[in-house]
Amino acid sequence: MVDPQVQIPTAFDPFAEAKESGAGGAKDNVHVRVQQRNGKKCLTTVQGLPKDFSLEKIVKALKKEFCCNGNVVKDKELGKVIQLQGDQRKNVQSFLINANLVPKELIKIHGF
Repeated sequence: MVDPQVQIPTAFDPFAEAKESGAGGAKDNVHVRVQQRNGKKCLTTVQGLPKDFSLEKIVKALKKEFCCNGNVVKDKELGKVIQLQGDQRKNVQSFLINANLVPKELIKIHGF
């Protein structure tokens, strides 16, 4: 006979508390990544900039500063992401710090 009072265990999410409390996590950081395209070509993406910034103006300044092409792409999960032509990781980091947009400790650089 089966006891109707027995609870079936459910999936446990160890990070549920952190998500609910709004503790510092990946949402606070600005992620700068490089993606390899074909051959020597690569693409730099910047995600996690605060929503109150005008990404179009930032892209315009980055394009002028580093002589590269770029645009703002909407992603379903990540929101708006800046894409730049070439490997611009260090350039983007120095631009964001010098323009006082993001502090250095909140910028995470990914890639090879």
